[in-house]
Amino acid sequence: MTLLALNPDVSAFLNAVQGLRIGAEQVQARQTITVLNPSTEERLAQVACGEADHIDAAVDAARLALSGPWGTMSSHDRGVLIWRLADAIEARKDIFGQLDALDNGKPFTKARDVDAVYSARHFRYFAGWASKIEGRTIPVSDPGRFNYTRVEPVGVCGLITPWNYPTLMVAWKLAPALAAGNTIVLKPAEQTPLSALYLADLALEVGFPPGVLNVVPGLGAGAGAALASHKGVDKIGFTGSTETGRRIVAASTGNLKKVSLELGGKAANIIFPDADIETAIEGSFWALFGNNGQSCTAGARLFVHSSIREQVVAGLVKRAKALSVGPGMDAQQHDLGPIISQQQMDKVLSYVGQGQADGAQCVAGGERIRNAGYFVAPTVLDGVTDTMSVAREEIFGPVMAVLSFDDEAEVLQRANSTEFGLAAGLWTNDLSRAHRMAARLQAGTIWVNTWGDTDAASPFGGMKQSGYGREMGQEAIALYSQTKSVWLGLRESDLI
Repeated sequence: MTLLALNPDVSAFLNAVQGLRIGAEQVQARQTITVLNPSTEERLAQVACGEADHIDAAVDAARLALSGPWGTMSSHDRGVLIWRLADAIEARKDIFGQLDALDNGKPFTKARDVDAVYSARHFRYFAGWASKIEGRTIPVSDPGRFNYTRVEPVGVCGLITPWNYPTLMVAWKLAPALAAGNTIVLKPAEQTPLSALYLADLALEVGFPPGVLNVVPGLGAGAGAALASHKGVDKIGFTGSTETGRRIVAASTGNLKKVSLELGGKAANIIFPDADIETAIEGSFWALFGNNGQSCTAGARLFVHSSIREQVVAGLVKRAKALSVGPGMDAQQHDLGPIISQQQMDKVLSYVGQGQADGAQCVAGGERIRNAGYFVAPTVLDGVTDTMSVAREEIFGPVMAVLSFDDEAEVLQRANSTEFGLAAGLWTNDLSRAHRMAARLQAGTIWVNTWGDTDAASPFGGMKQSGYGREMGQEAIALYSQTKSVWLGLRESDLI
C-alpha cells in the first residue's frame, strides 16, 4: 500500500496539539481528544477537549461579536466575507480533502472533489442571500398606523455536526446561519474535528471578526450538553441520531431556544417492474453504498417487485463483490473507506449477524476485511422481512436489506411503516405513479429515478422521528432568522 503524500500544511496541522477556537485564540483544555485514523487504527492528532467552561467562553465571544463588528456590518459586506470563505475553501480543497480522508476515512478524491467543492458552493449560494433578506410593509386596517417587519438574526447559534460528512455538514448549517447575521459556537463530532478547526482559522484569515465562528470540539456529555442547555444560546442546529436529538430538545427548554433537528433515517427505495432495471440497480446500489452506508438518507430498505427480484439481487451482488475497499489516503483510490470507529464497526457486524439469525440470507459480504482499520465488506442481505431489526433500525453502514413486494398499495403501506421520515425514493417509468407515490410517501425528500441529489437552493429535512426544520434554500434563512413587527403611530398631518 502506497499512501498519498501529505500536504505540508496538513502535516503541520496534525503535528500540533490543536486548541479550541474561541474568539481569535487557540485555547488549550485540561483534557485532549485522541483523534484516530479509522483506516489504520493509529493516532492521528491530539485536539483539546472542550467542557462547559469553554462553552461559556465561546458563547461570550459570540455574543460580543454579535453586538460589535459583525452585528453592525452591512449585509453586503457580510455576503462578501462569506464569498471569500467559499473561495478559500475551494483553493484549499486538497487540505480539506486530506483532513476528511484522514479522520473520517473516506476516499480522498471524494472528500476533495465532492465534500469540499460542494461546501464551497453552499457558502457561495448563501453569500448571495445575505443582502436579500428583507421585511415587508403591511397595509393594516387603521389609517393612523403604519406597520412594517424587520427580519433579524436569531442571535448566537449552537451548531452540532456529525462525523459522516465533516466539512459538508458544517457548511450546510454554517453558511445560512452566517448569511442571516448570526454568530456561531460549533461543536463538531469528536471523531472528526479537524476540518472544522481548520475552517475557523480560514475564516479569520479572510477577514471574519473574532468571535463570529468559535469551534469547541468535545464529548457529547460535556461540550454538547453544555451547548444545548446554555441560556446564552438562542438556537441549536443539530444533525445526528434521533436519540441524541431528543436529549437536545429536552436540554433546550431552559431558555426555550429555537431548535432544528436533522436526525436518523431508514429510507425506503422501491423498484417497480416498469423501471429501467439496470439504471435502477446501479442507482439503488449507490443509494446505500455511497459514503459506505454512513448516511442518514441511505436507501437501506430496498423494496423490489417479486417479478424482478432475482435479476436485481444478482446485479447488486455483482457490484458489491467488485467494489474496492481501502484506506482513504491510499494512492490507489478505493470505492469505499472504513467504518468510522471500532464501536460502529461492531454495531454494523452485529446487525448482519442478527439479520442472518432472523432468517435473512447474506448473499454478499457480511464480514470484516483487511488486517488493520475498521473495514466491512459491502453486504447484501436478501429475504429480509419487515419485522427484522435490519429492516427497522438504522444500521449506518454498508448493509443493504432487500425486501420483496407485489403491488403498489402494499409497498406504500410498508414503506411508510417506520418511525423515520427523512428520505424515500422509487424507480418507475410510469409518470402518474411517480407523482402518486411522491405525494404519499412520508418523507422530507423524495427521489424519483435518481438518489441522493441535494443542492444549496433546495430545502432538506425530515418528518416524523427524522426531525424538523429545513436546511438549505430560502427555508434555511428562515431557520436562522426571526421577524419583528414594528408599529408607528402617525400624526394627523402625516396623513395629508
